[in-house]
Amino acid sequence: MTQRVQRVMLSAIFIVLVTVSSSLATPAKEAPWLPEAAAYRLTLFLGNLAPVPWDKVMQAWTDPYRGSEYSVGALDWLGRESSVDVGDLTNAIGRQDRNALYFAVTRLVALRIEEELDTAIAADNPATSQQAVSKAKDLYRAFADHIKAADPDVARTLGLAWLELNDAAGSAGVLGVGAKTKDMEEMTSARAVISTYLAENYLIADLSPRQTMNAVPETIARTGQPVGLPVVLPPGSDIFDQDPLPLLILNFEEQGIDESDLPLIAYGDMLFDSAEIFGSPARDLGIACSTCHNRSDINQRFFIPGASHQPGAVDVDGAFFNPMFNDRRDDPIDIPSLRGLRFTGPYGRDGRFGSIRNFTRNVIVNEFAGEEPTPFMLDALVAYMTEFDFLPNAMLTGDGLLTDKASDAARRGEEIFNRPYTGIGNQSCASCHTPSGNFLDRKSHDIGSVEAAYEGSQAGAMDTPTLLGTVYTAPYFHDGSLPTLASVVEWFNDTKDLGLTDAERSDLTAYLETVGAADEPFETFDAANTPFRLAFAELTTFASTLDTLLPKRDTQHILLLTDTVAADLAADAGTMENLSARPEIYALAKRLADVGTAVRTDDWDAADVSWRLFKKDAVAIEERAF
Repeated sequence: MTQRVQRVMLSAIFIVLVTVSSSLATPAKEAPWLPEAAAYRLTLFLGNLAPVPWDKVMQAWTDPYRGSEYSVGALDWLGRESSVDVGDLTNAIGRQDRNALYFAVTRLVALRIEEELDTAIAADNPATSQQAVSKAKDLYRAFADHIKAADPDVARTLGLAWLELNDAAGSAGVLGVGAKTKDMEEMTSARAVISTYLAENYLIADLSPRQTMNAVPETIARTGQPVGLPVVLPPGSDIFDQDPLPLLILNFEEQGIDESDLPLIAYGDMLFDSAEIFGSPARDLGIACSTCHNRSDINQRFFIPGASHQPGAVDVDGAFFNPMFNDRRDDPIDIPSLRGLRFTGPYGRDGRFGSIRNFTRNVIVNEFAGEEPTPFMLDALVAYMTEFDFLPNAMLTGDGLLTDKASDAARRGEEIFNRPYTGIGNQSCASCHTPSGNFLDRKSHDIGSVEAAYEGSQAGAMDTPTLLGTVYTAPYFHDGSLPTLASVVEWFNDTKDLGLTDAERSDLTAYLETVGAADEPFETFDAANTPFRLAFAELTTFASTLDTLLPKRDTQHILLLTDTVAADLAADAGTMENLSARPEIYALAKRLADVGTAVRTDDWDAADVSWRLFKKDAVAIEERAF
């Protein structure tokens, strides 16, 4: 690779982030990052947002990343562990110079690798040497996937050098003087491979106009062909399911109807769990509708630095998911629950969509950069989502009145809830949160919770949210600014001059907590109902729609299903406690992938055979414990 091409490659890394080989709804946990490596990756991620959130870039270097096992930020860590000068880094952030920032952080991490390698070579005992090599390799991890994507041959050469370096460091001096000399020669040789590459690619002092971050959209390999660098989330991200997992209440299930007998709904269920309906980067990361809306409710742990201001929130019209839809405003919203969706229109936090169908299309195409969904896909998604029901609550009647199971405090709160107040135009809380209408009025209101974007702005109206199930959906308001239902009561009392006493505020809170409660809010797992059993039942139900799709020779929708379900089935096998049964699940996933392979070549007979074998094997597996 020429030096010019190498430099173009490095500049491009700041534009194009990293990939995974397939789209899975089951994300994989990653190993912890060293502070400076984490800050580097966060800087790459945040620097690609438009506009760049410079305060968050600085925070990436001053604070530990979310979930870090280290108690100090990267700058403090470097002050303790390193003599590398960070002046270029802080200067670039202060000047808000993206190009200078990129080269400063790249050089810093490369110099840190060199610093640890120097320690490894100079160490007088194997333990110290190996520890330094381990740190150096952990720092190199910040570059590794970039190098692998741009030049796999170089990545393999460097990988071997790291193995040789680690082995030699671990045994240096253990077998005497002669062995020590040989080990040092091997360490020096392996180190030279790594250091030469770093010097030629990551320790670059001169810049050219071509090497700005806006100028280079992709890297160029030695062949001269474009190389797409895959997308990864930065350290501190969390797209795993909420724990405990919300309980899913589906209207048809409560009536004893099997989902496999409802192919349109089952296909919509699959789409709700499929990253394939979105565009990059959501698809590459395995983000699906169910990632944010676990089991129709809220994923309160969802967090992406730069896109979320707190867990359970995301800026769906920012720069990350779809640059075309970027409104250039830092306005993340609290993820809304989809329970009882057919009753809660209009849709969107500000009620801008009158139909679930239009709202769903906007999510796919605009928010997450997906291709235009087919009418069948929208039909299926709507059919599935309109089966979402509210959680049963024995303390409420169907028309929103308290039962005899409610507390005395809640009963007093019910009276307060229905009392008119001059501060809200002689209306009551119940005027908007109508008990008989699932505690909403299907309108939008400006209650003063949204700061005006400009003088005279009329854009403060927000959709009235239901109060059902709200005990489990904290925090509250569109931006998640209020942590508890008690704080919501306090906010209304203070901003609307309701004049409630301490006792009345307590009773009103008790009422809201009663209305928002549920008999069983979370999925209960045990030896008989494991997370894998739940996933297996769902995935095989999704696959059952092939009984309808294969006779129709519906290539597009068959492939969307097989690509989604086969990959997820194999990924979910990793959650099995019965390790000996994993090969069966992998083989079953292969059966379904074979259906897709046959359909791609128009070999419908082979597709039918693979599908029959899948069904037979799935029944056999389901009948046994796994």
